[in-house]
Parts: sequence; structure tokens; C-alpha cells
Amino acid sequence: MHFTESGRPPTGAAERYRVIIAGICALILSVGLARFAYTPMLPIMREQIGLSDLAGGWLATINYAGYMSGALLAASISDLRCKFVLYRAGLVLAVLSTAAMGLTDEPVLWAVLRYLAGLSGAAGLLLASGLALNWLIRHGHRPELGLHFAGLGLGIVVSGLAVAAMVDWLSWAQQWLGLGLLGCAFFVPAWLWLPAPAPAHATTNSRITAAQAASPRWVWLLTGAYFCAGFGFVISATFIVTILVKLPMLAGHGGWVWVIVGLAAAPSSFFWDRVAQALGPSPALLLAYGLQVISILLPALSGDPLLNLLSAALYGVTFVGIVSLTLTLIGRRFPGNPAKAMARMTLSYGVAQIVAPAMAGYIATATGSYRGALFATAAIMLCGMALLGLLIREERRQQA
Repeated sequence: MHFTESGRPPTGAAERYRVIIAGICALILSVGLARFAYTPMLPIMREQIGLSDLAGGWLATINYAGYMSGALLAASISDLRCKFVLYRAGLVLAVLSTAAMGLTDEPVLWAVLRYLAGLSGAAGLLLASGLALNWLIRHGHRPELGLHFAGLGLGIVVSGLAVAAMVDWLSWAQQWLGLGLLGCAFFVPAWLWLPAPAPAHATTNSRITAAQAASPRWVWLLTGAYFCAGFGFVISATFIVTILVKLPMLAGHGGWVWVIVGLAAAPSSFFWDRVAQALGPSPALLLAYGLQVISILLPALSGDPLLNLLSAALYGVTFVGIVSLTLTLIGRRFPGNPAKAMARMTLSYGVAQIVAPAMAGYIATATGSYRGALFATAAIMLCGMALLGLLIREERRQQA
């Protein structure tokens, strides 16, 4: 039997699973519904109310600006109890900002709501994951977030299935209201089952060994690579459904395309945990980047529906792996306050998410196609792979 840092045996499996389920529900609500439901809703809003490519890109950019604001806030706060209060506030914001999208057709109000939805996304992805990782470490469990990050894929499945189920009999506005109502089902366990954090102990940082300590160069290389991954993530997250429904075979099936992404994403965190155990976290991350480059290039190079569906599945598998591996990697290096370390890392990811959708919107407006944006994104991801190669060299140098 192993013991926690306080000398007590680890808590039982039932409590561990309640904490993990709370984190999963927080991700489904604040990321899957409040942030990602916009992806299958975008072509519906274009068709029913004439939302333009440029306006759609800007709404996505504003959403990610909200997310980065949340990351900045999380990075600036060290007190875990304060983070817990903000986490719960984010849950409330996720439900309200989602439902309220259906109560107005004013673009300015949509922009405000998408900003608030992005803010809530930081609560689910950064605060919930950091609080869950801190709880696992303090209670003697393995510091792995594979189960937790399954909530990203499940959130995509939930939002995709919900939109696919409502699209034929509800208007765009009623669908947003329905998504907000659905969010209440995930709000309850996310609120009740993630316990408030205990005060930090001075012994926490002693759990880091010299071999685990992160050098400034290592942190900067990972931050730069994660910035590049932000481009790969957000272009597909925002526009993949819009791109694929232009293919005749997939027209009118945007919700189901998004479900395919989610079904591929949901189990992928377990897959990448195993790959990381076999190859090491950083080489696993490099492999995930390479596969995501392929997923980005397929719709740019081919109009074949099967290859484009393969692109959607590859995207689902890889983006969750990149997020899970990166945040777990940085969280393990800073176990005393992993949420703060994760938030700092995510700022670079957030900058990319602000720049990329607007860039794609301008390119699509100018060229009538998203191909240029896809090629540019693939090139940026290749730069990220180069940075990861340097990071792996840095790790080997430190070990030597």
C-alpha cells in the first residue's frame, strides 16, 4: 500500500470516480456545449439567418478571446479555493451563455455571449483539470488525467447528437435553448462531486525530483509547440463541419460529422496514455502532431467523402491527445498548483485560437475556400513538430 503526502492511505475508488465524473461533466458542459456546440450550429445559422463566413470567424475568435481571458485569470491566481469558486461560477456561466444564444439575433449580443462561453471553457478545461489533478496527487492516486479528458470527446458527441436530433424540427434559436437545457443535466454532478481543495502543504513541492524539474528552455519549447497546436485545434474545431457539409454526400449532416469527431476523441485519451507509457510523453506528443497534420491536409487535398471523414476522425483522436499529454506533462512538473501551470501554458494556445479563426474567415472570404487556411495551419503545425524535436533533445540532455 502507498500513502498520501499526509501519511494516510489513498481514498477509495468510489470517491476517485466521483471526482473524475465531476470533471468529465464539467468538460461536457463548459467545452462540449458552451464552446463546441457552435461548430455544428455554424452551418445551421448560416443557412437560416445568413451568418457570413467572416462573421462566423469573428464570433469564434471572440469565443477564444474569452477562453484566453479565463486562462489569464487562472494563471494569475494561486489560491486553490479561489479557483474552486471560479470553477463553479464558470459552470453557471456555461449554462446561461449557451441558452441565451437563442434569445437574440443581435450580432453584438452574440459576441458577448460567445466571449462568456469561452470564459466558462477555461473553468472546465483548466480549473477542473487542475483541481482534479491536485486532488488525485493529494489523495494518493496516480496523477493521470486520461479519464478526465475523455470529457472533451464526450462533449463533442453530446453536442453533435443534440444538434443532429433537433435540426429537423427546431429552429436555430430553439436549438440553442435546448442545448442550454441539456447542459443542466451535466451541471449538477459537476457542481456536487468535485470537492473543495484542502489548503496547500509545504510538503507538496518536495514530490518533484531533480530529474522532473522543468528548465526554462523546456517550458518555452513546450509553450511554443502548444501555440502551434492551437492553430491546428481551432481551425478544425471551428470550420471542419462547415468545410465537410459542402461535399454533396455530407450536405445536411453536419451534426453527424461532429459526432464522428467526438466518437474518435472520447477514447483517445486512454490511447495516448498508453502511447506515452510506451514511448514517453514527449515522443507521443510528436506523433500526435504528425497525425494532426495529416488530418488538416486531407480536406485540402481531396474531395473524397471517406477521406474527409477520416480527417474528422483523425482530428478527434489527435486534438484530445495533444491537450491531455501537454497539460498532464506540465501539471506533473508543477504538482503544487497544476491549474496555474496549465493556465500559463494555455495562454499560448489561446493566442493562436484568437488569431486563427479570423485569419481563416478572411482567407475564405477572399478565396471562396478554406484550402489556403488549411495549408497555412499545416505549416504552423510542422513548426510545432520542430519545437517538440528540440524539446526531446533538451530532455535527453538533462537526463544525461
